Amino acid sequence: MLVVGITEHGGHAFEAVLDHGADPHVLAFDRGYAVVHPLDANRASSGELILRLLVRPVVDETRPESRRHGRDAGLVLGDDVRPSVRQRFAAYAVVTSSRGLLATEYSGRTAVTGRWGMPGGGLDDHEPPTSAVLREVAEETSQLIVLGELIKVQTSHWVGRSPYGTIEDFHAVRLIYRATCLHPTDPVVLDQGGTTESAQWVPLDSWRSVSWTKNWRLLLSELLQDSSAT
Repeated sequence: MLVVGITEHGGHAFEAVLDHGADPHVLAFDRGYAVVHPLDANRASSGELILRLLVRPVVDETRPESRRHGRDAGLVLGDDVRPSVRQRFAAYAVVTSSRGLLATEYSGRTAVTGRWGMPGGGLDDHEPPTSAVLREVAEETSQLIVLGELIKVQTSHWVGRSPYGTIEDFHAVRLIYRATCLHPTDPVVLDQGGTTESAQWVPLDSWRSVSWTKNWRLLLSELLQDSSAT
């Protein structure tokens, strides 16, 4: 992924490749800029993913905290185990409708079985993020959505077991969009046998009662201020 910083007046502040395990906010800070918000993420003709961020010069901000390298609970690695290095780009949608917030339950193929998150998933080769998130939402919930703006870029870095049983040094880069569903129906998981076990609409006034993953709970606390999507 190529990260490009754009100033308020459209100037080109910097561009840099996002290394394995790196965070775009830390990358920007180390080049003298603070991230205001993401602008967009698109594919170049070469297939390279380009993330544009609105940035401003650092004034008195402290360096964003780099999250610690994690590990799946209970995972023990022998001296002869060398995790494969994988950087995965994915797109997700925080979807709201007259029925509430669209949520998906992680299946037994994940390390967070029974926990809940937002619909979305990995980008296919040369697939634009906006196309990927529309496809994933349809596959995981059978809902048709209207996609809004890119609102967050979130990263995680850990060593763990993949859905295929292999041990990976895994760097997840998640592009998170707002979206609405104009005609919500009962969600149905169309992509059976994957990482999504079930899906449901959660009333906005009771979203905190759901067993979200830690990352999604933190993010939703930020995005759903006073139990309402802005």
